[in-house]
Amino acid sequence: MSPLAIRLYDSADVTAEAATEAPIETIQEGVDKATSIFTQLGDKFMAALPSLIIAVVMLVAGIIAARFIAFLISKALKRSNIDNAARSFLVSLIRIILYIIVIMMALTLINVPMSSIITIFGAAGLAVSLALQNCLSNLCGGFIILFSKPFVSGDTIEFDGSVGTVKSISILYTKVITPDNKTILVPNGKISDAKIINYTESPTRRVDMSFEISYDSDFNKARALILDIISNDELILKDPEALVRMSCHKESSVAIDVFVWTNNDNYRTVLYNMNEAVKASFDKNGIEIPYNKLDVHIRSNG
Repeated sequence: MSPLAIRLYDSADVTAEAATEAPIETIQEGVDKATSIFTQLGDKFMAALPSLIIAVVMLVAGIIAARFIAFLISKALKRSNIDNAARSFLVSLIRIILYIIVIMMALTLINVPMSSIITIFGAAGLAVSLALQNCLSNLCGGFIILFSKPFVSGDTIEFDGSVGTVKSISILYTKVITPDNKTILVPNGKISDAKIINYTESPTRRVDMSFEISYDSDFNKARALILDIISNDELILKDPEALVRMSCHKESSVAIDVFVWTNNDNYRTVLYNMNEAVKASFDKNGIEIPYNKLDVHIRSNG
């Protein structure tokens, strides 16, 4: 073998040996770096372990304490006149606030900056408020209704032209049952802004009626007949006193306003009884109830 061939052969052996050793050194360096990183993480974890244990213990103890405080507040509110739904909402709100305080204290123990905690909660609150605008409006409306109590369950109310009995009041919706047994779920945000007429907040209610008689009929006799019907109806209250007066003169009739008082539960019964009894009494005593008439005159050109 020539000297040149020997040198090329030796060079090839050196190159192959170097190529074999290079991956081994690279892998070793990677292993050393990974070991160093895990060692550092382990040291940091061991250094932070006491604080982490204390934070977990505080978190668990804080949650238990928050629940106990919420329980005590719930028992105290049961002795007040706050509605059940309002009490449940208030207790839940207090519990959530206490949980947030406990979490912030636990995060502070593991050296999380308070400014970062506040920023995170603030950003989360802003995102939730933007995403749930309508729900928050209903939530605030429910809060207003439950604590200001413009009406309670069982009341008959009128809003936006609808009349019904309040079945239940939740945080987001108010359930109303109409006289024909339809269920209306009204968002609290809407109902809190609406004009509400509460028909049952007071124990009594006035029944307003109007009857018409012809000009040929005797008004005093008609008035006496109506007063006699009122005096014989046990559902009509004697105090306040009933009012039966002539209200206006129309084109073909005289209008008589009749105002009587009764308990809320008897409102419709009194209304129906009065209309039926007045009609029967007027017919029996010759009091004419006018109706539209058409007079036809035929002329003869003959």
